[in-house]
Amino acid sequence: MEKIIQLDRDLLVYLNGLGSETFDPFWLFITKQLHLTPLFLFVFYLVYKKVGGKNLLLIIVSMAVLITFTDQFTNLVKNTVQRIRPCNDEELKNIIRVVKTAGSFSYFSGHAASSMASTVFVFMILKKYYKYAISLFLFPLIFAYSRIYLGLHFPGDILSGYLFGAISGFTFYKIYIEVKKKYLPQL
Repeated sequence: MEKIIQLDRDLLVYLNGLGSETFDPFWLFITKQLHLTPLFLFVFYLVYKKVGGKNLLLIIVSMAVLITFTDQFTNLVKNTVQRIRPCNDEELKNIIRVVKTAGSFSYFSGHAASSMASTVFVFMILKKYYKYAISLFLFPLIFAYSRIYLGLHFPGDILSGYLFGAISGFTFYKIYIEVKKKYLPQL
């Protein structure tokens, strides 16, 4: 386990070290979910175009529950594991570029989990309608990398968040399909 932790730290130092002050404003912008609202609205428009209003409402409710579940489970894990963020790690904070700080724990990344969960959920809906729906996965990749760039998460936090998010997103998609069959069978 110590070797994995050291590899995680070494990978963080390498990936974080690729940054420069020139790009800091870009990554600070990317890491704020509110700034990505136009992207989210565009994706919801694409969904609406293919599934209609009643189904879209069920999708939005499903995603709200999914994101709430993902966020709360992530907080439970963070408060149980209590891994210190790289920006607060005494051994690392003078080695890496700390662009942003946060006081909560690091493991696992809520940004990675929620972005992957919502992307998997929406991808499962859109894949039969859009040939390039796979491009939706650029969002969680770029979004989560911002957390490493800023010095807020280790790569292992991101990968664990991705895994949990993918499982959650797929599970909620299956639940959505069952609810849709039961309550909106004509759609």
